Amino acid sequence: MDSTLLRSKALPTPKDNNLVKIAVEMTGKTPQLIEFNQKQPLSTIIQELCNYWNLIDADLYALRFNMEASRAFVSEQNRLEVKNGHVLQLGFSPGKITQSILDQLSPQSAHEDKIKAVQELAGYATDPTFTAEFTEKQGMKMLITYIENLETGKLSDQIIVHVLPVFVDLMDHGLTQWDVLEPTFIKRIAYYINSQSNTQDPRILQAALSILESIAHNSSNKYSIVEKELTIPNLAMHLQNTSPAIQQNTLALINALFLKADDSKRTAMSKTINTRQIRNIIVMSIIQVPGVASGNEIAHQLHVLQTLMLNVLEAAMNRPIESGDVEALEKIKELRRIAFDNDGSDSVTPIKDVATRKQVIPRDFRKLGFKNDATPLNDFAQVPPGALALDAMVYFASYHPEKYSRVVLENSGRGDDYDCPFARAAIELTKLLCEILKIGEPPTEQGTLFHPMFFNHDHPFEELFCICLVVVNKTWKEMRATVEDFAKVFSVVREQITRVLVDRPPSQEVFKDRIAALTYAEITDLWQQERTSREKWESRSRPIMELRQQIEPEILELIQQQRLGFLTEGTRFSKYTNRGRVKDKFWYVRLSPNHRVLHYGDCDEKSVPALDELKEKLSVVDIRTLVTGKDCPHMKDLKGKKTTSQFPFSLMLDSHDVASLDFVAPDQQTFDYWVDGMNALLGNKMSSKEAMADLEFLLSMNTKLRLLDVEGLDLPEEPPAIPREPTNYDFAVEIK
Repeated sequence: MDSTLLRSKALPTPKDNNLVKIAVEMTGKTPQLIEFNQKQPLSTIIQELCNYWNLIDADLYALRFNMEASRAFVSEQNRLEVKNGHVLQLGFSPGKITQSILDQLSPQSAHEDKIKAVQELAGYATDPTFTAEFTEKQGMKMLITYIENLETGKLSDQIIVHVLPVFVDLMDHGLTQWDVLEPTFIKRIAYYINSQSNTQDPRILQAALSILESIAHNSSNKYSIVEKELTIPNLAMHLQNTSPAIQQNTLALINALFLKADDSKRTAMSKTINTRQIRNIIVMSIIQVPGVASGNEIAHQLHVLQTLMLNVLEAAMNRPIESGDVEALEKIKELRRIAFDNDGSDSVTPIKDVATRKQVIPRDFRKLGFKNDATPLNDFAQVPPGALALDAMVYFASYHPEKYSRVVLENSGRGDDYDCPFARAAIELTKLLCEILKIGEPPTEQGTLFHPMFFNHDHPFEELFCICLVVVNKTWKEMRATVEDFAKVFSVVREQITRVLVDRPPSQEVFKDRIAALTYAEITDLWQQERTSREKWESRSRPIMELRQQIEPEILELIQQQRLGFLTEGTRFSKYTNRGRVKDKFWYVRLSPNHRVLHYGDCDEKSVPALDELKEKLSVVDIRTLVTGKDCPHMKDLKGKKTTSQFPFSLMLDSHDVASLDFVAPDQQTFDYWVDGMNALLGNKMSSKEAMADLEFLLSMNTKLRLLDVEGLDLPEEPPAIPREPTNYDFAVEIK
């Protein structure tokens, strides 16, 4: 027998995961194919490359990625991103490039050299390695001084149009604090915003708005300087600009000023923004322009602005009225005067007799619907709505006196049992509107919901209150309600308001027409349809329960396939760092069709990258577990900081290089779908509210389809009893 047949097969050499095979290029040189050792110092690798190409002084050179998605310098922080098959480029180091740029920006340099230097700087400003080197060599200090001393004029504008966007990119790395900027710098930037020149390049304005917004938002002591240099009317003029980026940055700057202002300044700013001129600009230049307000970032800024303006009411909402408040008592007396001055009753005639006055005034307060007719101020002791309710009532009586008088007098003439108590209803309605509009809650980081009709009136909340109070009175009459039905009436009113607001009516008039059409009878029909649809197939009889148990695994499999399909289509997520959300930065994640690999990479706000465009990969088998909420690593980094990130989750990995892949979903549904999908991939139970709701809905629908054959039959709660065995089986027939 051939001895070679008896030889054992040689064991394969173990693969070294620290070695990756790459190509390195250099202009004018022959490319090299090398093994890139992740454990070897970068300086050693660069030295070997320089030796091969006969380059002296290896410290002057550095490696860069040479891909469409990234041209970043390779550093110790990102070297693990170098993968098999990558092509790197050897070029001058960040230190040499920085020194060259600084030399060209020196005062004695020619104008053309300065423009060339700034343009070159723009190509490197987004690179963290370069920015660190530029900052260390006092580049940021030189750039700040350069901007402060720049004179206005055509030649200066040719440079500033590049300098300001570069400055924004460099500051985004967080290596230089916004507090270092002096008033001279802030005033220079404010000049470009306040300038009404038609010849100014829009890139200058866009960058200037972004800089002051960042100063106002991130600086601890420079807000007052920014606030003094700008006015809301001047900023509002830029909302008419046709550039969505300028509109977005303008809204962001207004919101930053609003957030940092004290209560008195917020009230003043809110009144200014609510003036007809500024409201018309927002409506006509942004909300009514197709496609503008639908963008995530502009919609988010409108959401923030509207939330902040509504939150101006928070102070009044949380302020109880004391029994000795003279000003509030005068307001209640004014309510009484407007209601009863023209009704022809004796209460109009001056009451000279003290005893008579003591009887009439409480009687009128009782007609107005106060619980405490002797001391009506006590009705406003509860917060919310506190003093806000009284302010809304006074607005209704002052601006809509005819409607106010009609509502009060109609109810004071029906009899105590059938009266809709005006004051009590107004207080409850104010509380209800505060809940629906979430007054007092901060704007969310990714929220995009806003109501266009609130930009169509200078007193939007008060006008909404007036419309809804008439609806309360109308619904009360339609329900033929008594005082005992108070809670039922307001459950209907809540439904009426929320159903109309869901469609985001463009104006108060449209809201008024739609809610008027949504009568109590209409709400009852809608409820009945929903209840019938729900209750008919939610029977808890034993046969139905057993049927549901049999088909539940099939439904769960269907939900799991839907979730995996959602992951396969992919989702765009906002980028987060340990300092919070990064504005205008997104990344896209999608699951491969075979459900084995997650593909991810950077993207812009609107694009949907194809699978092969997402360069980063993560095998599902490398995922150890899924965590959500405060257990996420990126949420632990934000501990102690203000954040409204409501939907975080993280994939914990077995890899030594990357500990986790961290996400913040834009909304509850996306969060539930991703958590369910990842749990399905990991073999865990899908436990989200969305999964439970889908399971219940599909079980009900499937049960309904299966029971069509027995429609109209009464199913017994218990199966029929099994009869006793017969005494004999003589009746049995033997078949031969």
